[in-house]
Amino acid sequence: MHRRDFCKLLAIAAASNAVPSTGQTAQESQPVLPSGFNQYTQDYAQFCALPPEKRIFYKVSEGKIVEERLDEAAWQPPAWNYNPTAQSIAGGLWDDVPSSSPIPDLAGDGPFKPTWDSLLEYEAPDWYQDAKFGIWAHWSPQCVAEAGDWYARNMYIEDQRQYKYQLEHFGPPSRFGYKDLCAQWTLLNWDPDELITRYKNAGAKIFVALANHHDSFDAWDSKHQPWNAAAIGPHRDVIGTWAAAARKQGLRFGVTVHQARNWWWFQPSHGADTSGPNSGVPYDGHLTQAEGKDQWWQGLDPQRLYGVKHPASALPDTSYVKNFYDRTRDLIDQHNPDLLYFDDSLLPLGWAGMNIGAYFYNHSLRQHGGKNEAVLNVKDVPDRLAKAVVADYERGLTAEIMKHPWQSETCIGAWHYLRSLHEKPGTYGGYLPPRDVIHWLIDTVSKNGTFILNVPGRPDGTIDSKEIAVLDGITAWMQYHW
Repeated sequence: MHRRDFCKLLAIAAASNAVPSTGQTAQESQPVLPSGFNQYTQDYAQFCALPPEKRIFYKVSEGKIVEERLDEAAWQPPAWNYNPTAQSIAGGLWDDVPSSSPIPDLAGDGPFKPTWDSLLEYEAPDWYQDAKFGIWAHWSPQCVAEAGDWYARNMYIEDQRQYKYQLEHFGPPSRFGYKDLCAQWTLLNWDPDELITRYKNAGAKIFVALANHHDSFDAWDSKHQPWNAAAIGPHRDVIGTWAAAARKQGLRFGVTVHQARNWWWFQPSHGADTSGPNSGVPYDGHLTQAEGKDQWWQGLDPQRLYGVKHPASALPDTSYVKNFYDRTRDLIDQHNPDLLYFDDSLLPLGWAGMNIGAYFYNHSLRQHGGKNEAVLNVKDVPDRLAKAVVADYERGLTAEIMKHPWQSETCIGAWHYLRSLHEKPGTYGGYLPPRDVIHWLIDTVSKNGTFILNVPGRPDGTIDSKEIAVLDGITAWMQYHW
């Protein structure tokens, strides 16, 4: 996750006006589309296994969808803050993906359909409006380095501090890449029951766990992503374990999904140093399953973690979009979260996100005897769609009391664990002190919102002493005022 800058907010605000509030899509501006565009003919594993020269991509050029191929000589990764804008071509694109699904009946049985006019029938459940405060464990293999958020991407970018950290502590990413860090996310000292007790004592009524980040590593026993926590690293279903611990102590359980942006975000893993002793040596993002013979990762395809190398202008392949849908639906089916959060502007990846939103609501109706207990968080929600979801404001607050329930979130430090914050002097080091947390909570609740606080974990599954001090300060206030 990364804080949005002002220019991006302006772009999103403009794009939101292009999102239809009904089931209608924008008028078709290209009568004949390329025959393979938005067609589901192979799954993502098959697409990743193709030789690079056999992959066909599509891009928008002069208002039309056209084919393109990877040109190795001209390749550059997309910008770090690339944000697709809504477009009217191909029946309407959102997140560079068509609104129209090539696969029918993905929304599941129930009244909700994959359109905004259908989702506007949603009402936020009473439990969420009463909860008001939750705690979030935003952790993944990226916390192994204890060097902060976006480590998986920045370790492949030469001018980033995390690239320098990678060289000093693990070696060049051409030899030791992010896939190797995944195996070191051990959680050897993790005591989820003790942590949930601490969070409950601090007043949390909701516990939220990160299910996957932009790195594409799934923290549950994923049926559609072999790079997952049950198979690699902790060798545990992290999400399932958190869910059981939270529910045992009466907390509602939520999950956060950030994987949609992997298509763009992880492209630097396909680069190489431009200078120094490893100049021109490809990073490990280029590796294939065949090259894993006799390695610890034998049988796994790194392309399914890093994503395939593609032109910066390439739209997400249909197989990638379907894989996002399949993984998120699997997460819902296995763990029945009360809250599902997307780190995206509105629902991600066109038809995939819209169908998942409808599926999540319909699933909740089935699970709760016809009562919708689901909370669906997305960002940058225009007022006219605010009833369809619970709008999330990352590190932000509103200026007024909101008509519909909403959510604010922040972190006591960096989103992924950053050891240097603990090493700063003082009782709370570089973390957000309890007084500021409580002020944020009060401001949010007074405006009809719910506040979620991230307390990032270390790679062994614990939180540090100064994070505990922050929680103890919140607990002391809650005992008298909550």
